[in-house]
Amino acid sequence: MTDTDPLAMVVEFRAAPGRADDLRAALLDLVAPTRAEDGCLRYDLHDDREDPDRLAFYEVWAAPDAHAAHDRTDHVLAIVAALPELTVEPPRVLRLHP
Repeated sequence: MTDTDPLAMVVEFRAAPGRADDLRAALLDLVAPTRAEDGCLRYDLHDDREDPDRLAFYEVWAAPDAHAAHDRTDHVLAIVAALPELTVEPPRVLRLHP
């Protein structure tokens, strides 16, 4: 795997009690601007079938540097600041070689 290979990711979130709808709304606000970013090949939000407090993004980026640029966008910085109030734990991140 090299720095120019595509990067797939699963980013999992667990909502704080009573905050699942707020977390879902905040995460959905990321979808349109993220899909418009250079190097974003896929960015989909999913709900866990068994746990309504758990959500996950499945993301595919053209290369790791495209994802690094994503992490510096205003919309990502805003959600990172909001996550402590919306979640019970930091997101679980899997970086995968597609």
